[in-house]
Amino acid sequence: MNTNILTLASSLSDHDLLARVVVLAAKEREASAELVAHLAALDARPALYAAEGHGSLFTYCTDVLRLSEDAACNRIQAARACRDFPMILDLLGSGAMSLTSVRMLRPHLTTENHEAVLARASGRSRREIEALVAELAPRPDVPSSVRKLPTAMPAPTLIPAATPPAARVEAATLGASEPAPPVSSPPPPLTTRRPVIESTSPERYRVQFTIGKESHDKLRRVQALLRREIPDGDPGAIFDRALTLLLEKVEKATVSQRDGGQCAFVSKSGHRCTERTFLEFHHIVPYALGGLATVENISLRCRRHNQYEADLIFGPRSFSEAREVDRLQERPAVEQPSRQLRDELQATERRGRSAHQARDARGWSTPISRDLGASRSFDIPRTLHR
Repeated sequence: MNTNILTLASSLSDHDLLARVVVLAAKEREASAELVAHLAALDARPALYAAEGHGSLFTYCTDVLRLSEDAACNRIQAARACRDFPMILDLLGSGAMSLTSVRMLRPHLTTENHEAVLARASGRSRREIEALVAELAPRPDVPSSVRKLPTAMPAPTLIPAATPPAARVEAATLGASEPAPPVSSPPPPLTTRRPVIESTSPERYRVQFTIGKESHDKLRRVQALLRREIPDGDPGAIFDRALTLLLEKVEKATVSQRDGGQCAFVSKSGHRCTERTFLEFHHIVPYALGGLATVENISLRCRRHNQYEADLIFGPRSFSEAREVDRLQERPAVEQPSRQLRDELQATERRGRSAHQARDARGWSTPISRDLGASRSFDIPRTLHR
């Protein structure tokens, strides 16, 4: 019969197949909700399944109804929740909530909060349900820890019991006079553990994963190097800093690749700036106005157009400051500048940097990561070498 169903499903057109799947999914939800309701009634009559020789509703579900252990647990927990709060049946039938979501929320539902909690849980994913549970029952932060996993020891080689005593003595004698050949035993199987990322309280998460020796050595080295900034060597703080650096690097590379390493300013007439030097990261929505340092909100600008767009929003700079920057940019290239010219350029750049920092405070131009002191421009070779 199942083969015929598969053959029938395979013969449907694309449109009919999609429509049929939607109908079957709706029927499955309705049947699941109906089964949960009947299990709730059966749970209230334990003598029924006891008379059938089953000591619990769980064994009745697994032995008689042929449900898996997980499926039985989910449906029993949902049945008991529906008995206290019948509105859950409608949510199960419509697909707004799953059996897993009901099982996770059941310990936290009360007469006072169940309507508000179920309304917030409708249509949410499992991860969002976990965050909601963490909000309803927050847990303290888990202390950071690094420990070595136990290694599986190879099983000792045993002499079969059927071996005669004389053979055992002979084998022991030979083993004492001649070195035994090395026995190749298969390496202990590696246990694959799923990384853990779970909410423990609002905006707090527990992360657990396994790393190799090289990564462990890197962690210990970083803990030693950052002892001044992170005195306790908290792996969580190091993990956060590493993620920030990696995200900054990836976003910079993504923005640079997307914009082709060229200023992305486009005039009203449609002309794009061709500058490829003195590039800066420009916030489309300024940082001072709440703009985020994301790939979508960051774009490459040459120094001139970055300042031009900042002037459109925050007003123009002073004339003297603008002239200093212009004079620095317009000075002709010199292979080996004189000492007087070098000193003049250094003094001008220092004044320009101070002015630029003042503009940063107003939110004109900010690096992708202000906290980590990221460079404001790409590593583009300078024309003048000091």
